[in-house]
Amino acid sequence: MAKTNEKQKTVEEEKEIAFDCLAVTKVDVWPFKEGADLGHMKGYAQVVLNEQMVLRGLRVMDGEYGLFVSYPNDPFFKGDEYRNIYNPITRKLREHIENCVLEKYQATVAA
Repeated sequence: MAKTNEKQKTVEEEKEIAFDCLAVTKVDVWPFKEGADLGHMKGYAQVVLNEQMVLRGLRVMDGEYGLFVSYPNDPFFKGDEYRNIYNPITRKLREHIENCVLEKYQATVAA
């Protein structure tokens, strides 16, 4: 049993290390001016992960429960629902990206 617990801890530590590898190193936000009738969309954002990968086309949206980050949809998908081009798999990474983008958005709007 002790080996199983040690193995679980190792797997959990590896997951934590993997998350640390995807850090947001740069965020650019372009808020829209008030008065533009763009529905719930408040601006666009671009995120750089580890200074190695760029995520473009993120949208800052105003939803029922406040601001959130939406990922770009596949324009060629012919289904009843939307399908994202890319999105974070883990909740922890999604929250990390969303917090960084919304902090930058709030700071840009306040300036």
